[in-house]
Formats: sequence, structure tokens, C-alpha cells
Amino acid sequence: MQVQAENQPYDEINVTPMLDLAYVLLVVFIILTTASVQGVKVQSPETSAANNLARPQTRAITITADGSIFLDAYPVSLEQLQAQLATYKAANPALPVVLKGDAAAQYDTVMQVLEVAKRLDITELGLVTRRAP
Repeated sequence: MQVQAENQPYDEINVTPMLDLAYVLLVVFIILTTASVQGVKVQSPETSAANNLARPQTRAITITADGSIFLDAYPVSLEQLQAQLATYKAANPALPVVLKGDAAAQYDTVMQVLEVAKRLDITELGLVTRRAP
């Protein structure tokens, strides 16, 4: 019978603690990256109207200060916006839409988006604002 000496080096390394740490870091990374991608941030104008609640199935159109247009956080042109809204309108005739524009956005861009909604006969249209202090 052979007895191993206590000062013998290990032949194997236990990687389980390192894998546990790697999985925890991966989960934290996934949570942080998905939490940061929630939409396009704009500076909304203020108003005293408080009932600006959007219903489920609501489509959001966002206009940034530089005039970019987003449909549900995806950049679109006016033609793409009209085509996509027409598709949504065909599926839901009472399609609710909210328009979220930056306070510094060009009024012309806002009017072009409103004209697209009018052409598609979208009657449930809300404007997103901030509550006045």
C-alpha cells in the first residue's frame, strides 16, 4: 500500500467556482443591457393634462429634436411609417397611437406625422407631455 505525501502538487484544478462566477456575471450583463434599451429618450413638453395613459396594443411614434422619426423605438422614414401604420390599422381598425415629440422638434415634422395618421384614418391619437410643476 502506497501513501501519498501531503506536499504533493494537485493534478486537477476545481473550476466550478470560476464557472459559477462566470454565469453570475453573464446574467448581470444580460439584465443590465436589456434594462437600458427601453426606447428613445426625448424632452417632452409640459402640460396640465394628466390622463395620458396608453392602452395595450398602442403604437408609439417618437420625434427627436433633430427630426428623426421612430415607430416603437425603431427608426423609420415617413414612407415606412405610413406603410407600417397601415399594416397595424388593417389588423386593428381602432388602432390607438401616441405621438411623443421632443419640445425642440421641428413643427413641420410633427405635422407630417399627423398628416400620415389622418390619411390612414387613425382617430385615436394621443400626444405625450409632461405634467406642469
